[in-house]
Amino acid sequence: MLTDPRFTKLAQGLVNYSCSLKKGERVLIDAFDIPDGMVIELIRAAQARGAHPYVNINRARITRELTLGAEESQYTTLAEVELARMKKMDAYIALRGSDNIFEASDVPPERAQMVARVMRPVLQHRVDKTKWVVLRWPTSSMAQQAGMSTEAFEDFYFRVCTLDYSRMVPGMNALVKLMEQTDRVHIKGPGTDLRFSIKGIGAEPCGGLRNIPDGEVYSCPVKESVEGYIQYNAPTVYLGCSFDNVRLVFRKGKIVEATANNTKRLNEILDSDAGARYIGEFALGFNPHIVNPMRDILFDEKIAGSFHFTPGNAYEGCGNGNKSQVHWDMVCMQRPEYGGGEIWFDNKLIRKDGMFVPKALHKLNPAYLLGKSK
Repeated sequence: MLTDPRFTKLAQGLVNYSCSLKKGERVLIDAFDIPDGMVIELIRAAQARGAHPYVNINRARITRELTLGAEESQYTTLAEVELARMKKMDAYIALRGSDNIFEASDVPPERAQMVARVMRPVLQHRVDKTKWVVLRWPTSSMAQQAGMSTEAFEDFYFRVCTLDYSRMVPGMNALVKLMEQTDRVHIKGPGTDLRFSIKGIGAEPCGGLRNIPDGEVYSCPVKESVEGYIQYNAPTVYLGCSFDNVRLVFRKGKIVEATANNTKRLNEILDSDAGARYIGEFALGFNPHIVNPMRDILFDEKIAGSFHFTPGNAYEGCGNGNKSQVHWDMVCMQRPEYGGGEIWFDNKLIRKDGMFVPKALHKLNPAYLLGKSK
């Protein structure tokens, strides 16, 4: 079998850079509808480091069928088994390649929410206790969402996913330092006027170690500090349903009004539990290769000149303590072609129309990240 050299390069990046696997470490490879050749390259790359790979092969249509008839006792057993295995792992690599992002769109909401709730401890342990990296696999449906030919999208995908992410480090470190010193955040743009505090929360850089593609720094609002309203301008898909023109209104940190093209379903998700109507993440995106939304959050949340403001669960270590089965990254783009916008930290302009203003943050602007300036 001929090996696509792009598979080899990507596998080596995931194993060597993202997870930094060491001899004797265990890694779980979670493969969702991706070519066997890519799984094989991951196994080879892990074994070349002296690590021990374990593999799950998943199929979206089978997962849908299981979820359609899901019972809580069934998934309680599954969660116990999966959590026991995850506790044996040092690292986790997931590649998700289902060609139909709406495969689960006809799963009853209460079933999907039950499964998410019961399986949450497995996800939480993986996020908090292992070295992990997650990425989508290029498919014809992703190319269609992006408005590109399949071949052009594949070239784009591998260019983005094999980017030298180490180039982001200086700018990310400067942004982390600034956010750690910031109290008040003010975001302005078309349909958006948000104010909140990130005092004492901290910030985390994301430069190719967790999600691929990558390129963000995230923090979290003080839970009850959010006031104002936001009009998201990137479409979003959650639990197999598509949403456009999501608008949220906040009082004392809580979402008190939520509308979209599917307002009823939006509010059903936000009513999943008490924490779903509070924000669990605030992040700035700056991947220079990603400039337009494609309804795939692992790409969209890294869009250059964007930010995301996430209802639901907050991460441990850089969060506000909010707990929820929901974690819904919703994206707002602020480059001029999307209406522009401003982000202010403690009354100082930090980013305008998608471009960072302070000199220390210029290394997060596209010209530097693409190697066009020093």
